[in-house]
Amino acid sequence: MLTFLIVLIGLSLLILGHEAGHFVTAKMFGLKVDEFGIGFPPRLKGWKRGETTYSLNWLPFGGFVKIAGEDRIEDGQVAPAADERRYFFAQPAWRRLIVIGAGVAINFLLGWFLLTGIFMIGTPSILAVGKVDPGSPAEAAELKAGDILRDFQTADQFIAFIQGHPDSAQFTVLRDGKEVAIAAAPEAENGTPRIGVSLAEGGAARTSFFAAIRDAFLASLKICWFTLQAFYALVKNLFLHASLLEGVVGPVGIFSVASETSRFGLIYLFNLLAVISLNLAVMNLIPFPALDGGRLFLILVEKIKGSPVPKRVEALVNGIGFAFLILLMVLVTVRDVAHW
Repeated sequence: MLTFLIVLIGLSLLILGHEAGHFVTAKMFGLKVDEFGIGFPPRLKGWKRGETTYSLNWLPFGGFVKIAGEDRIEDGQVAPAADERRYFFAQPAWRRLIVIGAGVAINFLLGWFLLTGIFMIGTPSILAVGKVDPGSPAEAAELKAGDILRDFQTADQFIAFIQGHPDSAQFTVLRDGKEVAIAAAPEAENGTPRIGVSLAEGGAARTSFFAAIRDAFLASLKICWFTLQAFYALVKNLFLHASLLEGVVGPVGIFSVASETSRFGLIYLFNLLAVISLNLAVMNLIPFPALDGGRLFLILVEKIKGSPVPKRVEALVNGIGFAFLILLMVLVTVRDVAHW
């Protein structure tokens, strides 16, 4: 229950931070902001401060910001009316780019900030199975990629254990929140007992403040790059093979992963939130319809061609993109529930 609350609050703060980026930059440029909401409607309570309503809503997951004039001026309208000069659509392209991109920047900064704290504190060492070779003793023993090896912190420790038990190696792994007993019969390769797995070491030693800032920034860039590669592979696999990649999870799956992660300590749970925040930054920057990146792309197209993209075309593209995202979310959620 505690893990559920931490993840729910953490995800809400990540989304709220994203929306706050839009809100703060819009206010900074003097745009008219109609509402800044914590959670999603129906509304529980609202407070009017100046021209903006600050609302508290019943669905406690993230938040939203309503900036006046986010829908562009009608096709054929040459200029906004006098009372619309503070509307979003009436702003120069560079301002709109900053307001939209601010949410992405906040998510990157939050991920970087969390990783900096984690590197300063340090994380306990864990050892996981990276890959299981086909036809190996590990596959025969039903060892799976992602299994966490109990009682081992380094690859050298596990290798020494296998070599010390050439006939039968018995050990325990953590899988989907449960302990699973494994009994593998090593095979000799060049006289050395092996079971046929690759290993991945986790954990990081405590570092100084400035080293943590540097290392966290580099780690953030790597995570963003891996996220971009994963999204490309996801879309490619979906269109070419009509199937979802293994390891891709939705909202339900996130809580399952968080439950498993929390078994290794609270610090790993915050590490998961940092990765999710960086994932949100990348996903929202991808030039895909219905996402911030899609809106940024349309603004760039507008600057290149010298006029806005026709409103009907923008609405159609965003509608198709939104439908695709909803379909993808449904498919991932159904698979998450099936694996729950």
